[in-house]
Amino acid sequence: MKARVDLEVCIGAAACVDIAPEVFELGDDGLAQVINDKDRAAEEDLLLEAAEGCPVQAVILEDDEGNQVYP
Repeated sequence: MKARVDLEVCIGAAACVDIAPEVFELGDDGLAQVINDKDRAAEEDLLLEAAEGCPVQAVILEDDEGNQVYP
């Protein structure tokens, strides 16, 4: 599973950063960005928690084939 951030939707609430700082950070523009986009199959629960914690659903999760699985 991989994560990405929809920058058109992100408001910089940083919930994803608080939950998974090894995956997300706030960029110079104040918006979240993925800093480590390796496959995190072993951490799917953490990624899902980070995605669900986003108040505007800007964190997108994709399976190994690139299919969106959240939201």
